[in-house]
Amino acid sequence: MLLHVIHETAYDYAPMVRTAQHMAHLKPATTAHQQLLSHRLTVSPRPARQTESVDVYGNTRSFFSLQFSHEWLRVEAESLVSTSPIVPPEDSLPWDEVAERTRYRRGTRYDAAAEFAFASPYVPRDEAFAAYAQPAFAAGRPLLDAARELMHRIHADFEYAPATTDVNTPALEALEARRGVCQDFAHIMLGCLRSLGLPARYVSGYLLTEPAPGKPRLVGCDASHAWVAVYLPSADGPGVWADLDPTNDRAPGEDYVTLAIGRDYSDVSPMRGVIHGGANHSLRVAVTVAPAQQMTNDE
Repeated sequence: MLLHVIHETAYDYAPMVRTAQHMAHLKPATTAHQQLLSHRLTVSPRPARQTESVDVYGNTRSFFSLQFSHEWLRVEAESLVSTSPIVPPEDSLPWDEVAERTRYRRGTRYDAAAEFAFASPYVPRDEAFAAYAQPAFAAGRPLLDAARELMHRIHADFEYAPATTDVNTPALEALEARRGVCQDFAHIMLGCLRSLGLPARYVSGYLLTEPAPGKPRLVGCDASHAWVAVYLPSADGPGVWADLDPTNDRAPGEDYVTLAIGRDYSDVSPMRGVIHGGANHSLRVAVTVAPAQQMTNDE
């Protein structure tokens, strides 16, 4: 599938911002199931400095600074991505065996995935998460089967409710409230898996959404998305990551675009920065994800 993604971010400041520095994770990744064909990041006003680097998780990030006064900021990321179907793993080791193998022991072989079993800034390890997850994790059950059931339960038990949480809402608070958005659902699932000693990571990206029958696609009506990848080690060495989307109760496929991976939202937020001035500001974000042919025809 060939997907055209446009992610637009607009800030308006009052009073004006005197200087600013920003970091963006807006460049899609190239993976075994996804190839980035083209990408353009346009910042206006034109920054004094704009660079690109790779972070510790292999994500591409863009840094730009504006060393002059400005009343507004516009950032547009336009990408063309080719995706392919994802064949899910057929089986996995028992979850309790994976948890036991993930525990640190002197002299054992290091697996980098173990880092994702620890707490992170937005996702603590807590008994409340373990208790919620436990019904799906009977002793000896294959990890992938148990993780899928956990995904089903979160989807069934939690209400998708925009504007009820924000990026700073604690995952434990969202667990208790039983509502939130994709970021909250991902953080809750991460908390459940990690609290059982299982490595799992946060994935940011996009999902192709189709308009209702007979309705036109509205530019900017989509949004960025988030889901989870659980680590499935092999019997004799490193394993694979299996993506699961508790918001939509499914495994991501070729209609998903991966932007970045990290421990939680704090590692891969689309944009963050430091500004001097601009005590009051408004933010608007518009995302369009569409088949490339459709975008061409619309233009």
